[in-house]
Amino acid sequence: MQVVIFGATGMVGQGVLRECLLDDRVTGVRTVGRTALGQRHAKLREVIHGDFTDLSAIAEELTGVDACFWCLGISAAGRTEAEYRRVTYDYTLAAARELAARNPGLTFTYVSGEGTDGSGTSRAMWARVKGETENALLGLDVDAYLFRPNYIHPVHGERSKTPLYRAAYAAASWLYPVLRRVAPGQVTTTERLGQAMITVAARHGGGERVLRSRDINHVAGGVGTA
Repeated sequence: MQVVIFGATGMVGQGVLRECLLDDRVTGVRTVGRTALGQRHAKLREVIHGDFTDLSAIAEELTGVDACFWCLGISAAGRTEAEYRRVTYDYTLAAARELAARNPGLTFTYVSGEGTDGSGTSRAMWARVKGETENALLGLDVDAYLFRPNYIHPVHGERSKTPLYRAAYAAASWLYPVLRRVAPGQVTTTERLGQAMITVAARHGGGERVLRSRDINHVAGGVGTA
């Protein structure tokens, strides 16, 4: 299975990339980003690209792909709705449409989040925009899967690019073992998230389209690792 990952430098993307490189079901990994990852692997091919609203210059690199793992995103904190929408909606749909046109039967997994609102009624801007993005993906000619994890625990040294998030994860790291025991359906890990994405893509369609933390852990084969 050939996969492409957008957002491989972020915390979630780092975890997903790690699992793809380890999993024998994945024969090749292409990453698309603005900066180099700084790692080498026999399966890995990096594609550096600046404009995520126009992918025509790298169209050939997006051909021959079985699945796209969309891990690219930004925090809504301190941003206008237009700024947040550009990255969350415009970037995602530009890539999904380009990939769909070139790869019939493509699986597109989108990392959204618990609380995403597909009805457009939420007062939270991020929830509405994420919901719009999910709805648009479901309308494309792809097998779209919407991952809505709650708390994601990094387990192999993955780090967020956002300083505020890095600080929050560092402060809450001690809490994860407790949450895993008392609320296992509300937590997952970067490892389980990557494993679940690969498993869903390997099915080539079918199954639930919306996966929350409990579903992610189940599809990956169990509740998150320590």
